[in-house]
Amino acid sequence: MSDTLVRWGVIGPGRIANRFAESLSAVPGARLVAAASRDASRARDFASRHGAERHYGDYASLFGDAEVDAIYVATPHTQHADLSILALQAGKAVLCEKPLTVNVPQAQRVFAAATEHQRFVMEAFWTRFLPVYAQVRQWLDEERIGRVTDIETYFGYAQTRNPDDRLFRADLAGGALLDVGVYCISMSQHLFPGPLRLLEASATVGETGVDEDLKARVAVGTQGVELRMHASMTSRLYNCFTIKGEQGDILITEPFWDTGQAILLRHGEAPVASFSPYLVNGFEYQVQEVQRCMARGALESTVMPWADSLAVLGCMDEIRARVGVRYPFE
Repeated sequence: MSDTLVRWGVIGPGRIANRFAESLSAVPGARLVAAASRDASRARDFASRHGAERHYGDYASLFGDAEVDAIYVATPHTQHADLSILALQAGKAVLCEKPLTVNVPQAQRVFAAATEHQRFVMEAFWTRFLPVYAQVRQWLDEERIGRVTDIETYFGYAQTRNPDDRLFRADLAGGALLDVGVYCISMSQHLFPGPLRLLEASATVGETGVDEDLKARVAVGTQGVELRMHASMTSRLYNCFTIKGEQGDILITEPFWDTGQAILLRHGEAPVASFSPYLVNGFEYQVQEVQRCMARGALESTVMPWADSLAVLGCMDEIRARVGVRYPFE
């Protein structure tokens, strides 16, 4: 890797990978050079759409491409661990979609490979890098709402039940928790760093064995702020993130994982709104972080550190155990 150029490859050229590729235009030194898919035509179409020079109908060819510095993994959850490890073994930095892996043991294998091969890896939790969350953190640091008492957050959409859809397939680690609930937990921990302790969890588990609708209470961070979350694949919810304090609230507007707006609501005062527009589509900020870390030789990000990924996965492992969801490969 040169000091000014990071050559990216993409595995899994689907919807979210398109958003990643589009964001690179706002990142100095970022260049998409290759795409890989088991369906060679999808890789070809993706490469053509985004100006990549090469496309592959298998993953091994991308791993072996000496002109690729970093790989973005955007496949179904169950492939994240193995593909990330193979990329690290090939000497590539890795940005892997969330959840980084399906469970804690898989993530530990990924981090062990990164350590062994001295390569950077990060869970692609792009929401943590959005500018609006820096404003939210500033309000919290300034104690603008006083002592924080609890968090309420919702992420729900009405998905048509289809047993062949990856979201409803247990063999592909489907379910609301890993697909959308992870945002509720990880963003809570981002704003209130520290351990996660499960207090309560309940879920509607469908015929395919995945959690279709899930509610949980989690003590977050060193102060044990209570998170109340609702994640659903079957109900459209008001998808906001509210931090409640003794002197007011902070509302991160819908959809909280993809927004530039937060509102400070202090008791007895007019609302204060903060709006932070994206440069492109929001994905660019996590890419900037990856390239900063690579430039200084870091193995992990301080914004999305390995310990946070492990803590969130550990909490989700415990939630799944509590509600009776276990994948057939575990």
